[in-house]
Amino acid sequence: MYAVIKTGGKQYRVVAGEKLKVEQITADVGSEIVLDQVFMVAEGDNIKVGAPLVNGAKVTATIISHGRGEKIRIFKMRRRKHYQKHQGHRQNYTEIQISGISA
Repeated sequence: MYAVIKTGGKQYRVVAGEKLKVEQITADVGSEIVLDQVFMVAEGDNIKVGAPLVNGAKVTATIISHGRGEKIRIFKMRRRKHYQKHQGHRQNYTEIQISGISA
């Protein structure tokens, strides 16, 4: 059984027991959260697609940790104009483990 959910402005295909890094969620480590924006639930050949959300479907997950991703280096340059700009960015994330999917 799997589901397609939305969190942090992105869509993810999740399966029970899977670990996933998503955009930062403000909750404590070890707490259980409910993700109720479910677009699709599938179990074998039985597929439920919402318009846009599946009614009554939810995914429960446990927060494992919070962290920061790898550093992304941004470099801008204009040739022959003596312009160079260096910048870096590290995105915050929350690692969750999917405990169950209910349709």
